Amino acid sequence: MSEVKAAEFVEADGVATIRLNRPGLTRGAKEELLAAVRQAAESTTARAVLFLGSDKAFCLGQDLAEHAQILSETPDQALTTVREHYNKIVLGLEEIQVPVVVGIGGACVGAGMGFALAGDVRVAARKAKFGTAFTGIGLASDSGLAYRLVSSLGQARAMELMLLGTVFGAERARELGLVTEVVDDQDWEKRARELAVQLASGPTAAFVAAKREVRSAAEGQMELPELLEEEAELQNQLGVTADHVGAVKAFLNKQKPTFTGQ
Repeated sequence: MSEVKAAEFVEADGVATIRLNRPGLTRGAKEELLAAVRQAAESTTARAVLFLGSDKAFCLGQDLAEHAQILSETPDQALTTVREHYNKIVLGLEEIQVPVVVGIGGACVGAGMGFALAGDVRVAARKAKFGTAFTGIGLASDSGLAYRLVSSLGQARAMELMLLGTVFGAERARELGLVTEVVDDQDWEKRARELAVQLASGPTAAFVAAKREVRSAAEGQMELPELLEEEAELQNQLGVTADHVGAVKAFLNKQKPTFTGQ
């Protein structure tokens, strides 16, 4: 029997699935996860991405046993992994243009929380736990966590979560807007997959454009006139797509539109 990989990639029916099987990230796990993320980003046929952990945990961040060994043997190399792996994984997730649904079945802390917030829609089991974790081991954050928290919650709330490192549950995460849906423990993967399938059957070009608009607005790099111009350009592009033309015809005929992603 072949050994289960720490991270896997599979694509079927327009949904590319990244599955992280190992909650604590060793060097090998990070390399496998990076490869899976790159496959998802480079896919020309995926219309949605589903990013899953295990039922026990989505991701716990760095494997501290391996980290302690590296600190003991080659301390100057202990955190080169941030540039070598974590930054590349986060940038790879950012490069995915289609919608990304994240399924969180258990603990989601540290770098794992940064990875989860890099997705677009998050479904969590009621038993899931969240926390920034980094200051608890004497580190600042990585994996884009501070960036995502400030973008999602604002500076004050992000500072609270980063400094206090409080662990909180799925319902609190939903109240904060960090989680889209909270479902019964046995249903988190099923519901996440349902949403991914739903998005994969939608107007893909419109979803890609919507992600671009939201990111432009959230990052604050454009003034309103620039954002309006970007919207106008995207609408010009979308207005001639088969999905838009077909959806307008379906609406006028009181029918439900069928989207092909074109």
